[in-house]
Amino acid sequence: MKIHCIQHVRFEVPGTINEWIEEKNHLLSTTHAYESENFPETGSFDLLLVMGGPMNIYEYDKYPWLKEEKKFLEKAVSEGKAVLGICLGAQLLADVLKAKVFKNDYKEIGWFPVSVVKDGKSELSILEGMPEKFTAFHWHGDTFGLPEGAKRLFESQACKNQGFIYGDRVIGLQFHLEMSEQSIRNVIENCRDEFVEGKYIQRENEMLDRKDYLTESKKLMFRLMDNIEKAIML
Repeated sequence: MKIHCIQHVRFEVPGTINEWIEEKNHLLSTTHAYESENFPETGSFDLLLVMGGPMNIYEYDKYPWLKEEKKFLEKAVSEGKAVLGICLGAQLLADVLKAKVFKNDYKEIGWFPVSVVKDGKSELSILEGMPEKFTAFHWHGDTFGLPEGAKRLFESQACKNQGFIYGDRVIGLQFHLEMSEQSIRNVIENCRDEFVEGKYIQRENEMLDRKDYLTESKKLMFRLMDNIEKAIML
């Protein structure tokens, strides 16, 4: 399987998704948007990964490539490509699907519980093998509305829309399952200015050295990627 990744900043990488790709012997290519690299032809990949980043989806003056990326994502979705957007990536997908992206009531930074939405949608094949509740890593201030025709997948106490699926191949996750300890350290180092007092903002020592959470996150990331792979191969 050919997988293409859009990376918005140097320090937000696919993390444990890379390990899954290597284990499966899939092929990975990357567009570094922050280097203004060109986006590929949509026929050149089977799955598109859209990573996170500290920017907001409307900061065109600072990040002019955002407009081109949105056009590219709209094209990929319209052509029925499989897409997984994480954090900023999920917000960009929501935006191209005509949903609102806005500031959440709370910033969510650190390890917090996420639950599968209790309305029968837990039977979706994309959630096969996923527990009803787990602890995931978060780093966001914005959130997204639910695109028309999409199904809400996850929620947390601080944020109603933690994930959605549009059709059966476009998935947006507000939280991070792909994080490794090093990638968490990288985000802390590069986004330290976001540490303010808040109900859902942890301190550095609360986020680091959580091998229990990291082990579970990797397991769940692999499970979700397996489910996405099955959906693509159908």
